[in-house]
Amino acid sequence: MKLRKGDIVELTIEKMAYGAHGIGRIDDFVVFVRGAVPGDRITAGIYKKKRAYAEAKIVELITPSPDREKPLCPFSGYCGGCQWQQIRYEKQLQYKQEQVKESLEHIGGLKDVSVLNTIPSENIFAYRNKMEFSFSDRRWFLPQELDRRELEGNFALGLHVPGTYNKVIDMDGCLLQKETGNDILKEVKRYVKNCGVPVYGLKSHKGFWRFVTIRYSRAFDEWMVNLVTSENRPEITRPLAEILCDQIKNISTVVNNIHPGKASIAVGEREVIISGKGYIKDRIGRFTFQVSANSFFQTNSLTAEKLYQTVSDYAELTGAEDVLDLYSGTGTIPIFLSNMAGTVTGMEISKSAVLDARRNCEDNGIDNCRFISGDVRETFPLISNPPDLLIIDPPRAGMHKDVLAQVMALSPDNIIYISCNPATMGRDIGHMIQDYELIEIQPVDMFPHTYHIEAIAKLCLRK
Repeated sequence: MKLRKGDIVELTIEKMAYGAHGIGRIDDFVVFVRGAVPGDRITAGIYKKKRAYAEAKIVELITPSPDREKPLCPFSGYCGGCQWQQIRYEKQLQYKQEQVKESLEHIGGLKDVSVLNTIPSENIFAYRNKMEFSFSDRRWFLPQELDRRELEGNFALGLHVPGTYNKVIDMDGCLLQKETGNDILKEVKRYVKNCGVPVYGLKSHKGFWRFVTIRYSRAFDEWMVNLVTSENRPEITRPLAEILCDQIKNISTVVNNIHPGKASIAVGEREVIISGKGYIKDRIGRFTFQVSANSFFQTNSLTAEKLYQTVSDYAELTGAEDVLDLYSGTGTIPIFLSNMAGTVTGMEISKSAVLDARRNCEDNGIDNCRFISGDVRETFPLISNPPDLLIIDPPRAGMHKDVLAQVMALSPDNIIYISCNPATMGRDIGHMIQDYELIEIQPVDMFPHTYHIEAIAKLCLRK
């Protein structure tokens, strides 16, 4: 059967692809279907046709998979926040394990890799300690909202439609954060809609309000609100901060990041503290961490402890080793390993994160960690002797090829590689395997109801 764009076809979904798509086949021709679950029998509409595959959306669910369940969120299927709410949680864990294994096989060229069962998240809703919501002057309406367009206008504060930069769904809350976070979101929306100051337009590059980022510390029950605006106008932001602190309990700080550039990022060129200290504190295990508005911190604090405990188990430290941690962020891994190592050195490009890391060491009474600020490509050559253990926790893009070459040249005996992207993990370990033995990989589910997965790999230098 020769497929064309616009065709309606009947499919049985066989497996999950990495991402939000199920895979069906017509005469061995692959069709990716967004929102489909393995075991579904569906009719699907083809909206994109390529030489090797097609993409489709569900037209009718003929027979639902036994692993399908009704999503709790009204925006499920439209919002990019979580894409797997329609899948039973136990199956989500299985699919994530399979995706790590497939990435190592298909991208890294590694067969028979030992990938353990995925460690589940302690909570599967209200687990995020950070949510970033976007303002927009071009609201994207759900199909059932189309008759409200004239009445409600184009204002939106919410999350993006997957794969778009300017389509924002207006919402009053998200199930991935605690209810107080949703109260904060509603108060911000109420003030902004009535203040008479326009939101920022990504096409016009005019307007004031850009993002609101909400952080929460479960350990200390305190909240941070970060208002990201195009300019510094305290006569507009300060009244909002006062309303938030007056109306909502446990907001300990409100900051304003000023971002006048065109890039759609919720990070400012400078930051103004409106109220409080400008940071909150959180805890992982027995350690306390200071977290600023723009610093990286694991978004699932409870499950992060399981992740770092796995790192600790893989490290097998005796108390005398030298440890080097690339991409060390706010120092969470160095601090977590500090009482088991001789020295720990962290490298991190974000200056604010390095400042947080040093403060975190002081707060926890740790004196055997040091942090080097700068691009890892430039700071890594400063290390002349191989550490006993190298920890690599790169961004989603994985290691830069220059860093990978430097790692291979340094040849530490033991490496722990932590990844949030199975594809780049497979690529990087595929290069490292010429000199290293891959012992095993432990997936950890930091992001329930999404296809994202953290995985920890243990590698040893071949003798």
